[in-house]
Amino acid sequence: MAAPTVTASLNRSTYSPGDQMTLTVTYADPDTRPVTVTIVVTDSQGNSSAPVKATAVIDPLTVNVTDDSGRTWTKVSDTGSVAVYRAVA
Repeated sequence: MAAPTVTASLNRSTYSPGDQMTLTVTYADPDTRPVTVTIVVTDSQGNSSAPVKATAVIDPLTVNVTDDSGRTWTKVSDTGSVAVYRAVA
């Protein structure tokens, strides 16, 4: 299994107390695999439903953000590859 990759950047390099801090985290995992299951239901006369699909991700990723000052980082958004967090300086 390959290790996940991550990069992170803050919106600024310096902050005054009380300033809004925005952290952008870009992440990926070469082992993460989407899977699609297709379902068709057929009755005893051979009539079949339209196919429906269900999807899942095998080996999903989880992003956790902490800092050494104990501030709380709140997730603003997460697309599955880019997550944005905010905190107050």
